[in-house]
Amino acid sequence: MTTREETENMTAMKNSINDRIATRIANRLTNQRWPVSIPLAIVVMSFAWVAANAQQSALTTPPVSARAFASTAESTNAAPVTAVASNDAAAQAAFNRAWTVFNSPRCRNCHPAGDAPLQGDDSHVHIQNVKRGLDGHGVYGMKCNTCHQLANTPGDNMPPGNPKWSLPPSNMKMVIVGETPGQFCRQLKDPAQNGGRTLAQIITHVSSDDLVGWAWNPGDGRNPPPLTRPEFAAAMREWVKNGAACPQ
Repeated sequence: MTTREETENMTAMKNSINDRIATRIANRLTNQRWPVSIPLAIVVMSFAWVAANAQQSALTTPPVSARAFASTAESTNAAPVTAVASNDAAAQAAFNRAWTVFNSPRCRNCHPAGDAPLQGDDSHVHIQNVKRGLDGHGVYGMKCNTCHQLANTPGDNMPPGNPKWSLPPSNMKMVIVGETPGQFCRQLKDPAQNGGRTLAQIITHVSSDDLVGWAWNPGDGRNPPPLTRPEFAAAMREWVKNGAACPQ
């Protein structure tokens, strides 16, 4: 046998041995059970990856409270409740327009300086010696709802009516009679005198309260205020929008 043939035989033998070894290793790996430590390590690595990504997200995403605050701020800027600009002259002019409603008999008759309500377009003192009472609903047998029913009584100058008919309570009189526009404006803005209302709540009150709305449906023989209710509400909103400055 030549040297070349010997070399080829040796190479073929090595290749055969290597093939058998590779096959045995592959079979052993296929049938071999993985130690417990290997899947446990994989689980630990997975948790680490999740934690790392969560930390990265926390660094780039604002917290819920911050997102909520930003959303609230955007909503507030889109539809502000209070003043968006300060323009004293415009605010004072708007309140002076609204004052013509406040100072009409339909409003001032139930906002006297004393404890006796007024009546009629001439704002004379209520007959029968009616008094305010602590809660604004009268005293003893002279309660407001004795004569003032749920709706206006038909006929000229007959008792007007509303489910909420009353004066303001004695601890929050909200006096109109005898006040100047500026004095009443400052009283109206004062939470200690207006029942703790904000400017936004004042707008809601004058725009939608049933008893306030009675002024534009006062019954036979009585005149409504000089402005319509939408005009009155618009003047009040303009007053607030321009900074709610009061007339001097």
